[in-house]
Amino acid sequence: MTPNPQIMDSIDNLHYRVTVGDVAAQTGLKLNVTQNELLALAADADGNLQVAESGDIVYCFPKNFRAVLRNKYWQLRLQQWWSKVWQVLFYLIRISFGVVLITSIVLMLIAISIMVISFSYSSSSDNQRNSSDRGGGGGLILLYRLWSFSNFLQWFQPEYTPRNYQLRQNVNNDNSMSFLESVYSFLFGDGNPNADLEETRNSTIGQLIKNNKGSVVAEQIAPFVDKTDPSEDFMLPILIRFNGQPEVSPQGELIYYFPELQITANQRNKSSLPDFLKEEFWRFSQASSKQILLAIGLGAVNLILALMLNSLLQYGISNAFIAFISSIYGILLGYGIAFLLIPLLRYFWIQGRNEKITIRNQSRQEKAIALQNIEHSLQEKITYARKFAQQKIISEQDLVYTTETDLLDQEISNTEKIDREWEERLLSNSDDAK
Repeated sequence: MTPNPQIMDSIDNLHYRVTVGDVAAQTGLKLNVTQNELLALAADADGNLQVAESGDIVYCFPKNFRAVLRNKYWQLRLQQWWSKVWQVLFYLIRISFGVVLITSIVLMLIAISIMVISFSYSSSSDNQRNSSDRGGGGGLILLYRLWSFSNFLQWFQPEYTPRNYQLRQNVNNDNSMSFLESVYSFLFGDGNPNADLEETRNSTIGQLIKNNKGSVVAEQIAPFVDKTDPSEDFMLPILIRFNGQPEVSPQGELIYYFPELQITANQRNKSSLPDFLKEEFWRFSQASSKQILLAIGLGAVNLILALMLNSLLQYGISNAFIAFISSIYGILLGYGIAFLLIPLLRYFWIQGRNEKITIRNQSRQEKAIALQNIEHSLQEKITYARKFAQQKIISEQDLVYTTETDLLDQEISNTEKIDREWEERLLSNSDDAK
């Protein structure tokens, strides 16, 4: 089984000494899944288990546990290799749509130039040379202007922008992209901004429970879920995920505590959390406005040339290149229409998605505001929940067993520990007798 990247990231963030509750709260994974993953990871990465007198377990990992795993799992090595290859492949995919656009325009311009020249040569013999000179010159001028305008060979450079546009002032801006990349962004956007929303939601709720020492009320969780109800059924998935238990207050209200999230391997400060879960709005494109306008302009030129080419092809000029262009004309026209139609449809789709996101964000924000403007009844409920709040830190002194040392050494250590405790008690009793 390939190790879970979320678990490994959590171990790094928690400084390699963790409990199941620590990792589950940070990753938002279910407790049983987290426990199984930690056990498997400890076995594969030369980790150690520390057992406290209470029976609670701490998982300790070496700082180089990732290197140990890479040596054991060919899947991890393959993932690293593939991630590097995919970066190159995805970059080529992104620029390919811009390359196709430029190629389409160039091919149609050449075809139109050839047909214009052919029409010129078909005129009277007296005007043939003059027409030929003017026609040939016109075709060359068209190609030269296209070359000067696009300089499209330089568009393969990742940081390139057309000459008429200035380079971005901040060279470290991660959102900067070449024009060829911006064509892909114009067509298809830049991905779902909320792709990891559920992971963020679960980890935030886990950290919120941790911040409140394992005991919360439903109103504290409400700003981070989409739908709530008076019966508090929305708490059921959270109870299942983190092995929580409900408790009824004297006023007949429910509070929820999570014993396994109350156990931690180290003393930690409270995590900084947002007041509510905020979804990001979909963006039409991360390309600059100038790049988008240029893409629209070239798309319009591409479609106009396709329509012009269609009318000229009706004359049936006999030429190998023209025959080739005629055979792929349907592709050229289809690409020209789709190039402008897809972004248009996507624009209206994004507007609808963002309206729904606005409604959900406002709903969660209202719940957060209601929690800040706390009422007396809710304050009593939270006060009762705090009776179940506790934080149990497993220190080195609490351990009775660890896989880091031999069993015989641990037995001797435990015996010495018991002897010290008896000596301390005897000394305490003698002092009291005096």
